[in-house]
Amino acid sequence: MESAVDYWAKAQDPAALRARLLRCQIKSRRWQAYVRLLSGAKRAIDIVGSLMGLAILGPVIFCLGLLIKLEDGGPIFFHQARVGKDGRIFQMFKLRSMVAHAESVKMQLADNNQHGKDGVTFKLRKDPRVTRVGRFIRRYSLDEAPQFFNVLLGDMSLVGPRPPVPQEVVLYKAAYLRRLRVKPGLTCLWQVSGRADIDFEGQVRLDLQYIRSESLWEDLKLLLKTIPAVLIGRGAY
Repeated sequence: MESAVDYWAKAQDPAALRARLLRCQIKSRRWQAYVRLLSGAKRAIDIVGSLMGLAILGPVIFCLGLLIKLEDGGPIFFHQARVGKDGRIFQMFKLRSMVAHAESVKMQLADNNQHGKDGVTFKLRKDPRVTRVGRFIRRYSLDEAPQFFNVLLGDMSLVGPRPPVPQEVVLYKAAYLRRLRVKPGLTCLWQVSGRADIDFEGQVRLDLQYIRSESLWEDLKLLLKTIPAVLIGRGAY
């Protein structure tokens, strides 16, 4: 076995040092090329997938938009500031599933938060702000369909941690910020494992698990698991 003294002695040899630096550079360039290839492939899948999603769900979005408008005359779409990769703010689109003034009365319902009064995220199983049409589209995640536009624009990916609102990120512990290392997604690991029934700590744990093992194969498996999860509707409210 090479001793520390021998290793240090070799490191002083300029030729040996240059060879070591060259090997490190080659490894670094290979890794960078792999990351660019993976990122490019994922973006290509996002573009194709979002176009397919919009083509398939376009008529559904149109019909649901009419029902939303007929119910209370309010706006069809709801957009909200969300935090994306590396903390970048973008506008996320949804079909409106709540009354038009839902955000203004949210604080009045804080004591009933399913994730705790002081929880980072807000979830309420029988939220009085949800409209009749809203209950249906939320159960089957149809309110999220316009987010295929976000994917097409590059704000989101098909698979990744769900994008938080800025008010939630302000409450994050340092460890939680690792969720912002990747582009947020339409579906994620906890979306197919119970959705809102999973508390915030559990969501973070699953998001970080996804980030550690991120691959195109894992993304494909999550997309396939999303279909039965949406149809069953467990944890959707």
